[in-house]
Amino acid sequence: MKIVVVSDSHRDYHKLKYVVEKNLDADAFIHLGDGEHEFNDVRNLHPEKSFLFVKGNCDYADNKTIRIANANGIKILCVHGHEQDVHRGLELLIDTAKQNGCQIALYGHTHLYRTEFIDGIYIMNPGSIDSPRDKRPPTYGVLTISEDNKITMNIVAIEYNAQA
Repeated sequence: MKIVVVSDSHRDYHKLKYVVEKNLDADAFIHLGDGEHEFNDVRNLHPEKSFLFVKGNCDYADNKTIRIANANGIKILCVHGHEQDVHRGLELLIDTAKQNGCQIALYGHTHLYRTEFIDGIYIMNPGSIDSPRDKRPPTYGVLTISEDNKITMNIVAIEYNAQA
């Protein structure tokens, strides 16, 4: 199972559309917040695909800030990260994942990509497709869960050409 994970698109419809259309072989798309408008627009272009969204600190619609996804029986915590205070550390994120029986925790908010395995939890921040920090490139994540439940996480730099 291939899951594309994005965060912090901050109204950049074209980059989000680019990422989705470059990955139409994905089984699901997860947006970790701060991009509700473009998320809805891109989701409407591909009603045959599975999309999940969590509310970020810059979103205003009545969306959930914590969601639990299920992929091949593996539970995935999906949050933006502002409520888990991820700028200060990942302890609350890891605790929330464990309390919900999740093996994977996905978060955004910091605009910095990261993949780790901490205290039995696979952790991924896909970075930002619109406004990365620390001179990093725009990125998104690809989470793969094999049939034998092997988990792999990859960060993909966006090679987006606005003229294309």
